[in-house]
Amino acid sequence: MEPMSTPSQRLIVVSNRLPIAITETEEGRRLLPSPGGLVTALGPVLRERGGRWIGWPGTTDDIPSADELATLEPELGYQVHAVPLTAAQLEGYYYGFSNEVLWPLFHDFISRCNFDPSYLPVYRDANQSFAQAIADNSEPDDYVWIHDYQLMFVARQLAEMGVRREVGFFLHIPFPGPDMFLKMPWRQQVLEGMLEHDLVGMQAPRDQRNFLDCVQQRIEGATVEDAGEERARVRLPGGRSLLVGAFPISIDYDDFLQRSVENPVSELVARVRASMPNRTIILGLDRLDYTKGIPQRLLALGNALKRYPELHRRVTLMQVVIPSRTRVGDYQQLKDEIDRLVGKINGTYARTGWVPIHYEFRSLEPNELLAYYRVSEVALITPLKDGMNLVCKEYCACSLEGNGVLVLSEFAGAAAQMRHDALLVNPFDIEQVADTIHQAVTMSEAERLPRMQRLRELVREHDVHRWVESYLSAASQARELRMAG
Repeated sequence: MEPMSTPSQRLIVVSNRLPIAITETEEGRRLLPSPGGLVTALGPVLRERGGRWIGWPGTTDDIPSADELATLEPELGYQVHAVPLTAAQLEGYYYGFSNEVLWPLFHDFISRCNFDPSYLPVYRDANQSFAQAIADNSEPDDYVWIHDYQLMFVARQLAEMGVRREVGFFLHIPFPGPDMFLKMPWRQQVLEGMLEHDLVGMQAPRDQRNFLDCVQQRIEGATVEDAGEERARVRLPGGRSLLVGAFPISIDYDDFLQRSVENPVSELVARVRASMPNRTIILGLDRLDYTKGIPQRLLALGNALKRYPELHRRVTLMQVVIPSRTRVGDYQQLKDEIDRLVGKINGTYARTGWVPIHYEFRSLEPNELLAYYRVSEVALITPLKDGMNLVCKEYCACSLEGNGVLVLSEFAGAAAQMRHDALLVNPFDIEQVADTIHQAVTMSEAERLPRMQRLRELVREHDVHRWVESYLSAASQARELRMAG
């Protein structure tokens, strides 16, 4: 791999949310660093380069002052700058355009899209606030790395302001094919906004192909050239060019491995196993979202129990659903459907001393999460569409005994990397998923061990730090190509 952009070039990370949490205590408001995979990956680079993170602080009232945010700098090792958003902006920009237009459309759920024309001006206005924050808090030599679908217009607005920066973009969710994308009324504005970046990163080759197909269909005079390493150079009319690449995001493998062997986690593992003796535990772990395929997964388990009676008393699906957007009607309806299906399956198949589904609707503490990964012999990760899905990678990192089996949707971005050793399924095919559940539960140890060993090695080699290196090396390549003409 070629070297990264020069360390002397300061990095400015821009995302919808800042990596901070605001908590109220008896002594008053406290600001704390908020952990997460992206923070873990980008923190060292930001510290090395004296970088800065720009984002919304998570509240529309009483925005933290620069002095308050500066108190976090010794612990973070880099500066943070808060972008203020009003409640009206948050409603139209985040809940509206981002989550009622882009989120469902990019996950192929056209029926859930709300193409309300009032959303676009608010989205543009909020993106302008981020663009202004970048203009005020960066220098011409900085590299600006913008993250995700909430901020697709920022680079174009910087250009319209006459602010010249090297700007990269990474899309954490899937990019749809032309048949889906072109249904959006604002397809041209979104596409042209993305093309304003010097480097556009996608999760998987699938997403890169879809984006390039849309460019070739909608941008007259655009040409696409192979640039190697799953990267393509797009030449635009007028002489501009950019790189588009696939950069599959990952996890901090060593961190998950080290934390999963600690005593508190091992004690939880022992307690969970004692509560479900002589069971093959199957793990389902999802945020409450219609893209995750939870009802289809439950139907598949019910089908497996109906067609494979030998699974009775042998398996327990430990399904954890993490609350999300519960104020939105569609999400409450989804929860009601999950509750109904769990009740129906348990009511049909439960016997004294055995319930087929152990269902939890709550967030897990970090040690609980690691213990659930460790104790599960099968992970059932079956989203209907996902940009990457890091749960499957976290599961592999924590499969210490090496005998876990990963059942993975072919529509998760991770399937492109893990297809050889995971059991891939079409989550819409209830009987196929049911058959694969049976295959996973009955798989011999002689087959389980080498599969999981290869998956763990894949995640270890392609960790989140390598993802950062790969993206930033592509940023250097994009710069060199521009200079070469």
